[in-house]
Amino acid sequence: MVKVLAFSGSTRRGSLNQAIVECAAQAARNAGAEVTVINLADYAMPIYNQDEEDDYGVPERAQAFKQLLIEHDAFLIASPEYNSSYPAVLKNAIDWASRKVGDEAVLAAYKDKVVGLMAASGGALGGMRVLMVLRMLMQNLMCVVAPQQVSVARAGEKLDAAGKLCDEPTQKQLAVLAQQVVSMAEKLKA
Repeated sequence: MVKVLAFSGSTRRGSLNQAIVECAAQAARNAGAEVTVINLADYAMPIYNQDEEDDYGVPERAQAFKQLLIEHDAFLIASPEYNSSYPAVLKNAIDWASRKVGDEAVLAAYKDKVVGLMAASGGALGGMRVLMVLRMLMQNLMCVVAPQQVSVARAGEKLDAAGKLCDEPTQKQLAVLAQQVVSMAEKLKA
């Protein structure tokens, strides 16, 4: 069974991106995957600095996040768009998890992992500009990024009172993405 890790690049309470990644996670479960949903707020780590790594090693929470990546075959990542790019908290977590520890393989957390990308914002573009730079980053880390991607414009208007995504067309788009990620991961794993 394919294992999928789902998370957003936002640590905000009521995050639009956490809401859409949770919807995509359910679609991945429906497609037959075992899915773990996390919140990066639970993995707070210092800003990456090689001197700190040399002096103290990889921080415990960064190592825990990296271990989750290693244990999963695929990732669903939803990112806010900050000035046409991804937020520092997401990049920092990705950077810490890229660090080689001991005799593990280079990019052990990323190499040949399938990634599904999505973005949400309250604006008219739905975070679409972040998807290009996040795709490039994940491909540079040797991930296989799914061709399908989803940007959700005016996402706040598509959530119910409990903060769950209730817009059917968006749910369908996220389901297509999740199914593509699960299918690609199954093929790579076989």
